[in-house]
Amino acid sequence: MIVGVPKETYPGERRVALVPAVIPNITKAGMEVIIESGAGEQAGYPDAAYVEKGAKIVPDRATLFRSADAVLQVLCYGSNDVNGKDDLPLYKSGQALIGFLRPFGSLETLQQIAKAGVTAFSVELMPRTTRAQSMDALSSMAAAETSPRVFPMMTTAAGTITPARVFVIGAGVAGLQAISTARRLGAVASAYDMRPAAKEQVQSLGGRFIELPIEAQNAQDARGYGTVQDETFYARQRELLTKVVAESDIVISAAVIPGKKSPVLITADMVKGMAPGSVIVDLAAERGGNCELTRMGETVKVKGVSIIGAINLASSVPYHASQMYARNLMTFLTYMVKEGKPQLNMQDEIIRETMITSGGEIINSRVREFFKLPAAASGD
Repeated sequence: MIVGVPKETYPGERRVALVPAVIPNITKAGMEVIIESGAGEQAGYPDAAYVEKGAKIVPDRATLFRSADAVLQVLCYGSNDVNGKDDLPLYKSGQALIGFLRPFGSLETLQQIAKAGVTAFSVELMPRTTRAQSMDALSSMAAAETSPRVFPMMTTAAGTITPARVFVIGAGVAGLQAISTARRLGAVASAYDMRPAAKEQVQSLGGRFIELPIEAQNAQDARGYGTVQDETFYARQRELLTKVVAESDIVISAAVIPGKKSPVLITADMVKGMAPGSVIVDLAAERGGNCELTRMGETVKVKGVSIIGAINLASSVPYHASQMYARNLMTFLTYMVKEGKPQLNMQDEIIRETMITSGGEIINSRVREFFKLPAAASGD
């Protein structure tokens, strides 16, 4: 089985799907690795480093897609809505495609991938189970997004500086990483999450858990993600969060619901109540944002408050983000490929939940339900 890694083509994307360090583990599992020339350069991994670890370099994208049985990308067509479509003519029937595919984005795109005969695996849909934890790319990239870049490390001889007050909304992987980073850099960190189970996790990192006199109905689903609540709940939530937000120097919002628009938790009036110089980092920007004033891909200022709506922040730290992502993909690959041959057992939750297309159609039950498609003929 030949595994291929092409260059990323989304503008500004500097990560690479595999790094040289994971190549030996993949080849030990009976696979051969080919890399498009220059694929790792922007992340800090030259062609020579891949060759040293046993990979082969191919000169161009067409050769790679023609040769590979499985193509590994960071942003596949689906997540790459700028240049991803250029890969469509290069797909071959029976080929596996693994990476971020934005499974709840464009139905037309998923149908095009399916029609090409590709068996596509979406890393966004990796189950949040102990067994799948080492394959969870969504979580590892969320951790990369909340790196210390959000809190520049500074030393000063000017005496004692009052610690920054950091408030995190949404204590998932990204939120917990933000708390950990804030604490490490000397900030006072607090957090809120509608899931009661998050309290212990926040406190274990030294953060203060903000409890509100309001209870969510069925706060999390079977996969550990927060669930959609009605507008009455969100209105009361915003009301109760107003004072906490106003007292914070930095607010990091990371409340996302898979396949849904992010709930608005910070209103324009709440922003105006913050002190000039305060910052909101909206990690939910790509899904609409948790702040009413967030603009995806931009930083806006309102009454002296900066609202950062940056997307794909992990690409700003490509060397380490690529390392984490490559480990996720390596673990996933070696999990489903035995003695060089893929073992696609649809009774296995990891395989079943991540596989989106196969045999010319969209087969993932969650994706079909989201787009209101009838149940797949396979009965998935």
